[in-house]
Amino acid sequence: MRIRVIVLASFIMLMVGCGSGYTASEEKDGDLFSQNVKSSEDFTGSSYTDFSGSVQEAERITDEITELETGLSAVKYEGDYGFENFLSDGGASSDRDVVKYISDNLLPDDVRLSFKDAGFGCSTISVKNKDGDSIFGRNFDWNTCNALIVHSVPHNGYSSISTVNMDFIDMSGLSSSALPDGLKAAIAMYAPLDGMNDKGLAVSVNMIQDYASISQNTDKPDITTTTAIRLLLNKAANVDEAVRLLGQYDMHASMSLMTHIAISDVSGRSVVVEYVDNEMKVVDTPVVTNFYLSEGKKYGIGTEQSHRRFEILTEELNEKKTMSANEVRDALSKVSKKNFGEFESTEWSIIFNQSTGEAHYYHRENYDKRYVFSIK
Repeated sequence: MRIRVIVLASFIMLMVGCGSGYTASEEKDGDLFSQNVKSSEDFTGSSYTDFSGSVQEAERITDEITELETGLSAVKYEGDYGFENFLSDGGASSDRDVVKYISDNLLPDDVRLSFKDAGFGCSTISVKNKDGDSIFGRNFDWNTCNALIVHSVPHNGYSSISTVNMDFIDMSGLSSSALPDGLKAAIAMYAPLDGMNDKGLAVSVNMIQDYASISQNTDKPDITTTTAIRLLLNKAANVDEAVRLLGQYDMHASMSLMTHIAISDVSGRSVVVEYVDNEMKVVDTPVVTNFYLSEGKKYGIGTEQSHRRFEILTEELNEKKTMSANEVRDALSKVSKKNFGEFESTEWSIIFNQSTGEAHYYHRENYDKRYVFSIK
């Protein structure tokens, strides 16, 4: 997996690739944290063009968790982290059950783990660029937090890149800083909030402000919101497979929050999966924010601001038949938290090219600096 850090000079405009972009004034590039360390020749001297049109030069970086900047780190985890056993054991009907499984199977005895309750807001958009590539954009809105980008290469499943808010994971006893990087990454594997796999499936969990929650109760195995995201990234190649997989489990809300799941695949199909009175609903939509989209008594319930963000992104799609990566970035900037005068920030914005397997990350609304990853 490659990672590039690109500081963009916002005052120099350049027409490249499939739309307008910025020239790069500084760049770092390399393979991200392989546990099977390769020789430096595998990472140096090669060049290629990313999906915004910039030609990049590769160089090797370390195989440990690396802090890219304050509040943003990245790691690669290759191998087993017990998720198949988690599923075969019946999954989990609560975050507490997920924590128990992790504690019993992954953690030292002197480390106590919990998942914190916390609300968050988000926006997603799905569109094609002029070359026919499927593009998925995502904002994660929350308080200032510590984000971890995880490249997963499981023994049984698809490779993926995902993002975890590490502030949702609370460890007491032994300091988490004393844990090996591999163990911290393994814990994070159970708490992704968004991601894309190497088949081009992109997913995002978005909160809905509603007093209701999700707790299905049939004879199916159980799964929580964040472990459902991991399930889809590992096992679903397209929207149809993702919906079928979710239908095979009883869903239970992580952090006791009402959420819905935006799902998009390489064909360009995009849906949202919602749970209304514990019944799964699927709605085709290219835009998802933080209110119900299923027709019926719940339709429209959510924050007023989430309706405005939905309108802005929908207007962007209506005005453009296709959108470049940079145009999706600009659309996400228009719905980031700085535009609404609230205390939260947009902690990360992502643009996934589902056709090429490339991801652009922007941190804390700094849209002049991007981190570029490739999972193919």
